Amino acid sequence: MRKIVVSEFVSLDGVMEDPGGASDFEFGGWTAPYWNEDIAKFKYDELFASDALLLGRVTYEGFAAAWPSMTDEQGFADRMNSIPKYVVSSTLKSAEWSNSKVLGDDFVEELAALKQEAGRDILVAGSASLAKALLHHNLVDEIRLAVYPVVLGTGIRLFGEGDRANLELMDQKPTSSSVVLLSYRRVEQL
Repeated sequence: MRKIVVSEFVSLDGVMEDPGGASDFEFGGWTAPYWNEDIAKFKYDELFASDALLLGRVTYEGFAAAWPSMTDEQGFADRMNSIPKYVVSSTLKSAEWSNSKVLGDDFVEELAALKQEAGRDILVAGSASLAKALLHHNLVDEIRLAVYPVVLGTGIRLFGEGDRANLELMDQKPTSSSVVLLSYRRVEQL
């Protein structure tokens, strides 16, 4: 059975909006000063432990615009471009980025079936609305957070009013740039 793993960059106050600076969010790019080899390894390891990406429309469109033209010696870009990608969207009718498939309104049933198949992790990156929907439908098995030592005070948050989850800490690792890498397992729905 496969696991759905939600992996996010978050500020101390839970903001996950535009960590890379790709949109017009006032504080976009807030993770850049803290990037280091520990964080790069964390992201590399989780991508290569997965055999599919699960993305919301906004994150998909950002990734699809950026990744096809990227290269690197470690093979991260090649992996991003070749891995199967599932896009949850009610507005996209097709997904042109290599190896992508759009999941529509029945995504809960489709993802429940995907989880039952043999394979490795299904990795969710960014995709705030999708992550919240997955949590709501009890489809998330793990949550991995890179918690940055900043308080932004505004922006889209991973958890909001009414969101609930009962989690068990699986791993924790502070980095030399004061970012803490956390991994939680979802133990039950509250």
